Amino acid sequence: MSEVDLLDRVRRRLAAQVVEPTPARIAAAVRAEAGSLSPDGGLALLQRLQDDLLGSGVLAPLLRGADVTDVLINSPDEVWVDRGRGLEPAGIRFADDDEVRRLVARLLLPTGRRLDDAQPWVDARLPDGTRLHAVLSPIATRGTCVSLRTLRRQHFSLEDLVAAGSLTSLVATVLRAVVAARLSILVSGGTGTGKTTLLACLLGLADERERVVVVEDSTELRPSCPHVVCLEARPPNVDGAGEITMRDLVRQAMRMRPDRIVIGEVRGGEVAEMLTALNTGHDGGLSTVHANTSRDVPARLEALGSVAGLPRDALHAQVAAALDVVVHLRRDRDGLRRVDEIGLASRSADGLVAVVSAVAGGAPAEHWDDLVALLASREVRLQ
Repeated sequence: MSEVDLLDRVRRRLAAQVVEPTPARIAAAVRAEAGSLSPDGGLALLQRLQDDLLGSGVLAPLLRGADVTDVLINSPDEVWVDRGRGLEPAGIRFADDDEVRRLVARLLLPTGRRLDDAQPWVDARLPDGTRLHAVLSPIATRGTCVSLRTLRRQHFSLEDLVAAGSLTSLVATVLRAVVAARLSILVSGGTGTGKTTLLACLLGLADERERVVVVEDSTELRPSCPHVVCLEARPPNVDGAGEITMRDLVRQAMRMRPDRIVIGEVRGGEVAEMLTALNTGHDGGLSTVHANTSRDVPARLEALGSVAGLPRDALHAQVAAALDVVVHLRRDRDGLRRVDEIGLASRSADGLVAVVSAVAGGAPAEHWDDLVALLASREVRLQ
């Protein structure tokens, strides 16, 4: 009996049981249909069936790859993968758009989220931490479009990032000093530039006696701190009830006796609560924001502040008092993520905040002395 025939027979047996397939039931069906199998062959067959019936199907080998960060389906015959070097064809095809839809429906099953013609897009976190976003056809004109971002299983140290070429030894020294001085840090950059990876790395530098409260829209950080509390926002259910927003969670975090408040990403009105938290004695806060350059960060915060109803002058006053350092990341044409610049939040005579460069291209820049002085004011000296 060929493997294809055996797989079909096992699927039919499971379908005839009219019960939900579980790993135990799949294993029993394999034994019933196949009789004796070699240990390696049996395990491989069982893994394939579990992937097809319970997991991510043909995408499973990709999502299990330690170096894979993103898997993207643009159409049934176009699948891309990012292994940290930029997007490349995955060499995988689906039979048709219905097969892609079935895959998404299966992945969403344990999350309680829906994706249908009445709700043609979805953003969800899968049980293993993978972030899933999907848009159905015909809104996605070439077929159902799916974006899967895997949860980083590996914790990177500054030494790892230096070895990978993502930052220089000088930048690593500065980042250690900035965290030790409990300066507030905003990590900026475009999509896929490594903001979350760097944020997790910086959290690993915090004093292990500090209580860290992490607030995220969807859990991505896995901080190695010994004393950490993680809060995750919740979307509304199918009836539109039960939503818990980032703004709700930031308010709760402020009441949890944090030594550091960490907001995974500021993307909306929660910027008001973040600035409030950093202006009420919670030094050493960290967050990330999307921005094209470090100098665009104030404008980006203005846009987010408008969602929260913050007037421009009030927002800049809060930013000037709350924000110390901006670490900007970019992604090279070769796919390598790099720390492009370390800037300082500086308030000008007109009351507006600008980001000025202290480190650029891995070397001291125009406002290096200002950074050294800021660290010295916190009794931290660059080694």
